[in-house]
Amino acid sequence: MSRMLEHGSEDVDAGAAPVDADGFAPDVAPRADDVEAVGAVAPARAGAARHGWWMLGVLSLLMGFASISTDLYLPAMPAMGLSLRASAGTVEWTVFGYLVGFSLGQLVWGPVSDRHGRRLPVAIGIALFVIGSAGCALAGDVSSIIAWRIVQAVGASAGVVLSRAMVRDLYDGHRAAQMLSTLITVMAIAPLLGPIVGGQILVFVGWRAIFWTLVGVGLVTLVALITLPETLSDDRRSRDSLGRALGRYGELLRRPRLLGYAGAGGCLYAGMFAYIVGSPFAFIAYHRLPAQLYGLLFAAGIVGIMAANMINVRLLPRHGSDRLLTAGTVMAAASALVVALAAATDWGGLWGLAVPLFVFASSTGLIVANSIAGALSDYPKQAGAVSALVGAMQYGSGILGSGLVGAFADGTPRPMGWVIAVFGVGSVLCARLLLTARPKGAGPA
Repeated sequence: MSRMLEHGSEDVDAGAAPVDADGFAPDVAPRADDVEAVGAVAPARAGAARHGWWMLGVLSLLMGFASISTDLYLPAMPAMGLSLRASAGTVEWTVFGYLVGFSLGQLVWGPVSDRHGRRLPVAIGIALFVIGSAGCALAGDVSSIIAWRIVQAVGASAGVVLSRAMVRDLYDGHRAAQMLSTLITVMAIAPLLGPIVGGQILVFVGWRAIFWTLVGVGLVTLVALITLPETLSDDRRSRDSLGRALGRYGELLRRPRLLGYAGAGGCLYAGMFAYIVGSPFAFIAYHRLPAQLYGLLFAAGIVGIMAANMINVRLLPRHGSDRLLTAGTVMAAASALVVALAAATDWGGLWGLAVPLFVFASSTGLIVANSIAGALSDYPKQAGAVSALVGAMQYGSGILGSGLVGAFADGTPRPMGWVIAVFGVGSVLCARLLLTARPKGAGPA
């Protein structure tokens, strides 16, 4: 790593390191306060080493809240529509509502955790997740489910955004990207099994039991959280008020590199949530795939994501995160165009649609971890806020992608196909923005 410690926007003051035209610090020798910051991180890193694989597992579970909250009930969406007498498009808005709560929640949890530490906000978030899941299980109509899904999502967002910040508390540079890839690979077990388990619960118990299962997952995670150390020491916490911290988002949004990283991942998320929302109806209702087999087909994409993440971990030291991120966006765009063609023409039937969707989903393994680690690398002292902003932009794009599929639902895979194609191409364009905005004289990301 070419820099011992990279500086966020709060360092651009009198006496701070010089910056280039875009406001980023060039390669410089470490300052005294940098050395102190490194020293402050040591106890947390020692705690992480002592907890080892257990901490990795709990962080993976926290990161998996976003996926398991939706993937577990995907096979039940058609049945929920029949039970609650709602159309396919209306049921799809339960995903849209979740994304709204998830995006907005991250914007609050990030700066709160930078000021008060990671563990307490995560615990509060998990409690909200449990309450929201129970509300969904007891709801009597789709409107109520949408409202409770927002509560559930606000809680789940704390686990996701703060687990990423905890990784940044403990690791730097390529190592952070490698750890994020490892976490995503381990975390992928949840969405891998989610649709399969959800399909079985649906067949034997009913769709409401799926949300009670999420209540149980939340309670188990809350107990496991007690065993983790606090990764953000008191002397490294922000002293800004919540209002001022929220105002800093405006400063971060003026950083082209940050927008490039967030945009590449955000367009990928838009396409992925179009896939998540549209595929149950495309596979089950349109192509007549049995609901209990949908989970197996969906799981294939998760296996692709896990494989791509493992490849990413191996290739990072040699090729760098920026190059792998760009390769992932090219892969996503090419497969997305094939998805749109298959959806429009029915070319290849079920498999003509499923195979390019598998390739598109697999590109996640090259895009997500590298885009998050790249964004966090410039702002170690604002890890919570940057993680929240990037996550909000990614899931905010997911709102757009899933909302478009729901709005234009016509009983065919076509709306899903063209939404995925548009955002797949957008991911490549954002990666180009990232590369052209690199500060002069900077080494590999």
